[in-house]
Amino acid sequence: MDGNGRWAQKRHMPRSVGHIKGAAGVKALVEYCAKLGVKYLTLFAFSTENWSRPADEVSTLMGLFVQYLEKEMSALAAAGVRLKVIGDVAGFAPDLQQRIHAAGAATANNTAITLCVAANYGGRWDVLHAVQNWQAANPQQSVTELTEAALAQHLSTANMPEVDLLIRTGGEQRISNFLLWQSAYAELYFTDVLWPDFDQAELLKALASYAQRTRRFGLTTEQLA
Repeated sequence: MDGNGRWAQKRHMPRSVGHIKGAAGVKALVEYCAKLGVKYLTLFAFSTENWSRPADEVSTLMGLFVQYLEKEMSALAAAGVRLKVIGDVAGFAPDLQQRIHAAGAATANNTAITLCVAANYGGRWDVLHAVQNWQAANPQQSVTELTEAALAQHLSTANMPEVDLLIRTGGEQRISNFLLWQSAYAELYFTDVLWPDFDQAELLKALASYAQRTRRFGLTTEQLA
């Protein structure tokens, strides 16, 4: 969800205003995805690298996370949304950790859509953490015995499907340490639209682009026929 700060700066406002505006549109977009039949939606809310941003901006992002869990989760839960937070949650303040766990538990049985929020997350961290967890679970085995399937079960996205479509707003054309393992065969969609302006119409443009793709997964077109 890129471009919040630039959205605000273009309007001669503090970057924090952009983050507030960007967060305001999340609920409607999640509910729209559920209506369209999307079963999993992952939002990159806060990366492991974002701690290096100015302290006031980090504080704003943390506050928005708490506010989201306080004010929006009840409505999303009523709409059948299941919340799953991936990332190094232990890096957050105890109060925020408690709210994350409570929201996850309260929505665990919902089935309309899984909203996966990547917070204090990095793709490299995810893979490294998965290897460490696998080794802890299999102390008698050598890492040479580790398979892709076994590693996948220790990723933060275990039991979730791999990424079909990866959308990045804000004009940058890179994935910036987001779901690196899970996006091996993802279709990529880059748009210049800044996140606060990414609405339902923009989402439909991304889905229309995705619908035109031929996904071969290493095979030839003839093999897929």
